[in-house]
Amino acid sequence: MNVSFTSLVNLASESLGGTAVSASDEFFAPCKNLTRDAAAVFLGDKYTEQGKWMDGWESRRKREPGHDWCIVKLGLRGVVRGVDVDTSHFLGNFPEACSLEGTDSDDPKMAKWRPLAERTALRGGMRNLIAIADPGSITHLRLNIYPDGGVARLRVYGEVAPPALKGLVDLAALASGGRAICCSDMFFSHKDNLILPGRSPFMGGGWETKRRRGPGFDWIIVKLATTGKVERVEIDTDHYKGNYPDRASLEGLESGEDLSPTDFRDRDLKWDVILPQTKLEADFRHVFAKELRGESAVSYVRLSIFPDGGIARLRVFGRAGA
Repeated sequence: MNVSFTSLVNLASESLGGTAVSASDEFFAPCKNLTRDAAAVFLGDKYTEQGKWMDGWESRRKREPGHDWCIVKLGLRGVVRGVDVDTSHFLGNFPEACSLEGTDSDDPKMAKWRPLAERTALRGGMRNLIAIADPGSITHLRLNIYPDGGVARLRVYGEVAPPALKGLVDLAALASGGRAICCSDMFFSHKDNLILPGRSPFMGGGWETKRRRGPGFDWIIVKLATTGKVERVEIDTDHYKGNYPDRASLEGLESGEDLSPTDFRDRDLKWDVILPQTKLEADFRHVFAKELRGESAVSYVRLSIFPDGGIARLRVFGRAGA
């Protein structure tokens, strides 16, 4: 099975605002656990008044015909390429199978649901990866489990369907349609964190590389939501104190192609300086406007950090098509 979709953004992530809004039954464990970012844990001696405590969503044993279901509101509207129905720690109590439906609606109670994946057998105590071929955007996903049982996490991998971009907007933001394409290293935290909404809630909520023990520097490339001229840049080292980069720079590239990580590695691409190498401070939101260079519109940006460290957020404000 092609599982390359797992490199895409998890549209149901709680860090994006993803949340379970309703379920047919949550007797043993609440459905809100499904969208948590942290991996599920197992506490062998922990019980509640309802029974064994489980880190996930778990319904009671069904004694009549039918099946259980849960509706998840995605944090960002998008096209789903695949899902991970993670049954970690659910061994004698995982569902036999699942199916998936989606809708693009402000009100899931009045929505018309369409199938995304037919009934699929599940395995217990592991990730169950299911590819999705539906090309349409959705706002909500319904997970049907047969007939009952527990699921630890539901991850919904796909591509953001961006809103219309008007005025000065953050062209790098995931919510605008920006994408972190590749980076030199993400040992401590994921590259996608750099362009998430809001401020980073803690040190692990940004992009952080391992300590560099040789020459060179670290970098990350972001495809902007659309081509535009950069008017303001924010480089936020929030929460990074003993591990922030000493300096940073930003370059831009204009290309009508959908470039891959291999293209950036193997092709001789011409990058223009937007922000020259600049000293950074710890735990601080740096804002640059008059320091910026270049008059041309760009479609990709490359943030370089010297020599290594962590950046909480990168904001690249511009106007679409400028």
